[in-house]
Amino acid sequence: MVLLAADGVAIEAVHEPADFDADVTHDAAGRVPVTVVAHGFTGSAGRPHVRRAAAVFRRYGAVITFSFRGHGASGGRSTVGDREVLDLAAAVAWARRLGHRTVWTVGFSMGGSVVLRHAALYPAAGPDAQASGHADGRGSGPAEGHGSGLADPHGPAHTDAVVAVSAPARWYYRGTAAMRRLHWVVTRPLGRAVGRYGLRTRIHTSDWDPVPLDPAEAAARIAPTPLLLVHGDRDPYFPIDHPRALATAAGPQADLWLEPGMGHAENAADEALLARIADWAARRAPGG
Repeated sequence: MVLLAADGVAIEAVHEPADFDADVTHDAAGRVPVTVVAHGFTGSAGRPHVRRAAAVFRRYGAVITFSFRGHGASGGRSTVGDREVLDLAAAVAWARRLGHRTVWTVGFSMGGSVVLRHAALYPAAGPDAQASGHADGRGSGPAEGHGSGLADPHGPAHTDAVVAVSAPARWYYRGTAAMRRLHWVVTRPLGRAVGRYGLRTRIHTSDWDPVPLDPAEAAARIAPTPLLLVHGDRDPYFPIDHPRALATAAGPQADLWLEPGMGHAENAADEALLARIADWAARRAPGG
């Protein structure tokens, strides 16, 4: 399926039904929950680690995977976590149009920051509540408005539970060698060429203007939506002060799992951890 984000960018997305052999919990109307997976930077809906996560999540319900703008077969260029919130909103709204009553979002790394901001900017109260959820300072509508004041055209785009894996707590972090390399890829012309031809990721050339809502600030706005923060103690990109800062900002409604020996994002999340994440969402999401 090709979805259109609120700013008109085409987003490739895939809906897969629940595993036929799985013992999936249905709601009173016989509907199954759905996991919407938000991949990390340089990922896509078709990458092996995303497919592996989707296979585990299908044991608990349907799954939607999609490619952020600038990734895979989606259009546009990556803004490295800014306008990507519009892509996630389009995928969640599609899930609800397909009849899923319970939707939870699981994001990895960049996708983790996106699911946090999405949950803050698209509350369950509906489109009227979205008008105050500006993350870039414009105050013009959902997903920070981006200067357009667009309301979401696809219908309800809120999530019922949020899982952020290996997410940053703040922007512009350069405290690790891995993040210094990433900043080189994003900010330098040669780096963007490497991103396009070596990493198959098309990166926008413009700086953020204004800067999106900080992930920790977004985490503070998510309650009462259930939130799970998952982070490895061997993450080469973001040390454990990032998940702790997110948990502090979110308050007691958030659960924090610090995983011994785990590295970064979907590449480091094994099947046992993915199953624990899905089980948490199934227990915590309304209707789950």
